[in-house]
Amino acid sequence: MCIKQSGVILPRGWQDIDALMRRALADRVFPGGVLWVSREDRVVFKNAYGYANIFSAKPATLDTVFDLASLTKPLATGLAVMKLAAQGRLALEQSLASVLPAFIDSGKDEIRLHQLLSHTSGLPDYQPYYKEISRLPRRIRKPSLRGLLVKEPLVGLPGRKRVYSDPGFMILEWVVEAAGGTGLDCFVDENIYQPLGIESLFFTNCLEDHRRQCDFAATELCPWRGRLLEGMVHDDNAYSAGGVGGHAGLFGTAGDVHVLLRELLKGYGDDPACFFPPALVREFLTPGSVCHGCLGFDQPSAEGSSSGRYFSNHSVGHLGFTGTSFWMDLRRSIIIILLTNRVHPRRDNWKIKAFRPVVHNRIMQKLLGRKC
Repeated sequence: MCIKQSGVILPRGWQDIDALMRRALADRVFPGGVLWVSREDRVVFKNAYGYANIFSAKPATLDTVFDLASLTKPLATGLAVMKLAAQGRLALEQSLASVLPAFIDSGKDEIRLHQLLSHTSGLPDYQPYYKEISRLPRRIRKPSLRGLLVKEPLVGLPGRKRVYSDPGFMILEWVVEAAGGTGLDCFVDENIYQPLGIESLFFTNCLEDHRRQCDFAATELCPWRGRLLEGMVHDDNAYSAGGVGGHAGLFGTAGDVHVLLRELLKGYGDDPACFFPPALVREFLTPGSVCHGCLGFDQPSAEGSSSGRYFSNHSVGHLGFTGTSFWMDLRRSIIIILLTNRVHPRRDNWKIKAFRPVVHNRIMQKLLGRKC
């Protein structure tokens, strides 16, 4: 039996999970959050905790919209490439220069799209491009960013080593725009989210006025922007380039993240009714080798994974800098989504690193019938 109040699902016997989340609030792991758990198409736990904004005392609810940060990579950019591949407009083996002629003679000509998706392109992990482009007029910031991406030196040979790379996914945003004929934000909305009935996954730059009234979770009191960020992308590079990035910029609710992940589970299980071609879903979610992992998604690391100890080897997920995450056990059809605003009001709160594996372990022990 479950206790249900205003959409909340608190299964009897799960009081320890509820207490764990409440203790995280008391320990200031995060001001607010939503925990959402499902198994085999059935939601078994969902609840909201704490505050979406500590200054206004606005509570977090199941409808709170979080800045998903790097969850943008798998849930927007990666799926956009998957959709374009399904439409025959991109091929994963294509070279970067064959899609974007600007990269001819850049030293990055022969990088393959699958290498960008798997973080094996040889590009660096991060560059603070915003420091340069934020001084420019807004209309030329994105072109200027792309000029910097063309010039960005490689730190390794493509295909040799996995280095998690924001610049690689910034380039993939450009790839989607070139192949899809429209921006990443509009492409995913028109070709993925709307057909699936998803209304609360979006980039805030292109919101219609009535959608701008969403119940956003606040993030940082940003030192260089001089304001509290609420409904404004936290990532500095994405913000400076207009709010849309292949690496960050997506906002959403836990419920709609769950809708999207369930669709991927259907595809992984060869359900012919899946929105995405099952063969492509499996190609994206199945690692090719130790170096060439999943495409767009992360896998649990051998030691010290944020997913804890109990997710199987057939699992994918991702973390977001703002305090967001999801993990999905493909073999057991288990999804755990934890969305928080841990950077509110400051980004130097890292307590969530220790909390994530603890909460994932407790949930998986319960679902799998394992003793603590």
